[in-house]
Amino acid sequence: MFDIDASLPAEVIPLSWLLGVWEGTGVIAYKIGDDVREHEFRQRIAFTQDGGPHVQYACSAWLADADGADLGVRPLFSELGYWRLSRPFGAADPGPGMLPGVGDPVFTTADAVETLRNAAGSFDIEVSILQPGGVSELYLGAVDGPRIDLGTDAVVRTATAKEYAAATRLYGLVDDHLLWAWDIAALGQDLRTHASGRLAKVD
Repeated sequence: MFDIDASLPAEVIPLSWLLGVWEGTGVIAYKIGDDVREHEFRQRIAFTQDGGPHVQYACSAWLADADGADLGVRPLFSELGYWRLSRPFGAADPGPGMLPGVGDPVFTTADAVETLRNAAGSFDIEVSILQPGGVSELYLGAVDGPRIDLGTDAVVRTATAKEYAAATRLYGLVDDHLLWAWDIAALGQDLRTHASGRLAKVD
């Protein structure tokens, strides 16, 4: 179980179990041809909220030894993003750019947000993630209680980025820990296991 902060925007409530800072360890195991690249890492993820109808996301990871201790080398990986319920934006929503919205927002109550449930009873979500290596991902998926399933709808790479074509991600709250798994199609390989982790909330 998790507590819900009544001061949060109504649209954030289905994602509210993510909020906070999470730290822990994980494993990379990606097969490229006959070679399996395996490493352990430490990770820190922060899900924050600034009053808008979205959750902000920041992730950093460092290589670790077999006991999970930080090896003290440069960061292995980082990414930033935004997570939100999937719905059309209307006149009351800000944008494009910094243009303010006009009129009253629609999804400000729990009852209004409930109308966004899909046929399966979950909420469709959109997640945009940017990596410093020149990769930008747009995920579509669903949040169903304390579980999120995502798959890439689009991947944009700069001309200098490494080859990366598609991905799926799974997040779940199990025994007060955030568990996640990430499969990728990259470096000429089809979609396959890439990394997973187990994180505990630290604030």
